[in-house]
Amino acid sequence: MQSTAPVRQLLRLATAGSVDDGKSTLIGRLLHDTGSLPEDQLAAVTAESGEIDLAAVTDGLRAEAEQGITIDVAYRYFSTEDRDYILADTPGHERYTRNMFTGTSTADVSVILVDARAGVVRQTRRHAVIAHLLGVRHVIAAVNKMDLVGLDSRRFDEVRDQLHDLAERIGIPDLLVIPVVAKDGDNIVRRSERTPWYDGPILLERLESVEPSEGAGRSPDVRLPVQQVIRPPGGGRRYAGRLASGTLQVGDVVTVLPEGACATVRAIDVLGEPSERVVAPRSLAVELSEDLDVGRGDLIAGGPNAPLAVRELVAVVCWMGEEPLREGARLLVKHTARWVLAQVAQIRHRLDAEELVQEPHPGELRLNDIGEVVLRLAGDVVVDPYQQNRETGSFILVDELSNETVGAGCVTEGRPAASGAQTRAPALWAPPVRPAAAPAARVLWAFGADAALSAARAADTLAASGQPAYALDVRAQLQGLSSDLPGSATDLAEHRRRVAYVALVLADAGVVPVVADPDGQERDLEPLRGLASLAGKRLDVLAAE
Repeated sequence: MQSTAPVRQLLRLATAGSVDDGKSTLIGRLLHDTGSLPEDQLAAVTAESGEIDLAAVTDGLRAEAEQGITIDVAYRYFSTEDRDYILADTPGHERYTRNMFTGTSTADVSVILVDARAGVVRQTRRHAVIAHLLGVRHVIAAVNKMDLVGLDSRRFDEVRDQLHDLAERIGIPDLLVIPVVAKDGDNIVRRSERTPWYDGPILLERLESVEPSEGAGRSPDVRLPVQQVIRPPGGGRRYAGRLASGTLQVGDVVTVLPEGACATVRAIDVLGEPSERVVAPRSLAVELSEDLDVGRGDLIAGGPNAPLAVRELVAVVCWMGEEPLREGARLLVKHTARWVLAQVAQIRHRLDAEELVQEPHPGELRLNDIGEVVLRLAGDVVVDPYQQNRETGSFILVDELSNETVGAGCVTEGRPAASGAQTRAPALWAPPVRPAAAPAARVLWAFGADAALSAARAADTLAASGQPAYALDVRAQLQGLSSDLPGSATDLAEHRRRVAYVALVLADAGVVPVVADPDGQERDLEPLRGLASLAGKRLDVLAAE
């Protein structure tokens, strides 16, 4: 049976604006007037007097309720007859710019709230610049609290002129300015009789007319980052992941990168059912006509525009770490499902989003700063410019030791490794003598209660076939490698990292390491894949027996 279920069109929007401009109230009104509030939630925000506290619909954190501001990104879902919506209520306070950055990064439309009394302020400019940097082509400026200026059309015209001047300076291609009163619902879902002087689209009308495919980063090219290799009982391999862009069909010719091998799509599964054609975004598994060396982090690509396999990235980065980012810093880059070590080669400039100027060569980026950064990578990543494809043009930065997410980036340019350039650090990885065998290409890692037995058997099997192998036990190495560690969860992660270093040295000497990790899970390997990439290796999970 083939999957034929229709897929409703989905539009993603994000709100932004200064503190107390009424973002949460506008969202609450939008959800209420479209009939999208569940009865229990409606009852929870309705006072005994019958008055509805619309702002409380999205201000879900205790700290938000206490301070009366939005801190985290709150996501809400609603539908109309024509389409589905995912709505992100992003923080207005400058301190939480990093949250606004991540909430807007997936949006098709940005709705920026402007207080009719104050007009365009610093945060308005900041949010408009961030929306533009993130490729949001459609911006709606909702001039809120018009009732507090007497619903004066002249004041609306003044604010509208300020906003159009800002859009022209930034380069926003599509801006609509709407007068609204969020608490009363004027011009949000229904046209207001109190603004007869405004004859443009109201908020919901504009949202219904925007085509998601019109936005930047909506590439027609096929991009399927491989998240998992599936080995069905009947044999063969299927490659599972989320189709990031394009339309994939049985019979399409695709390229597996960074290897560069071509194959034909033999079969597609969606939720366990065969499908002839799948449109992004959708999770699926594909079977290829050729038996290729495909692993987690590889990219299956198709279409006329080929992505780039690069070793250097130029990117707009929003820094989220408490400690400043400085040139020379080492970080892990997580791009789609691939991890790779990186070094900050240069911080070209820091953006002053309020004044719309760039500070050249600042030397560092502090918390919530946005700047252009050059990253040198230890291994290949396959990218598109962010303006062409948001999924393959974005990445996160992770602290190598703490495993905390400390930044997010949008690719503006990628460069391949220079011809003949060294791509791994000799001080870390080059063995002191020539190995007896060719370096091994991978490290195997076994989990579960029987991990030690599985690792020993796998090592024996490899050795019997002529491939030198060695079983390493994470528990057994604890006293020797990590006797200095007290034994907390963070220390266990550090111990696992040390075992990975040992395994990679063995691999360089031509021995396939098989690591037994009975206390770990597959997600514990993600920070280690960058280490493996630095050594030119793959880190694979040993299939359960």
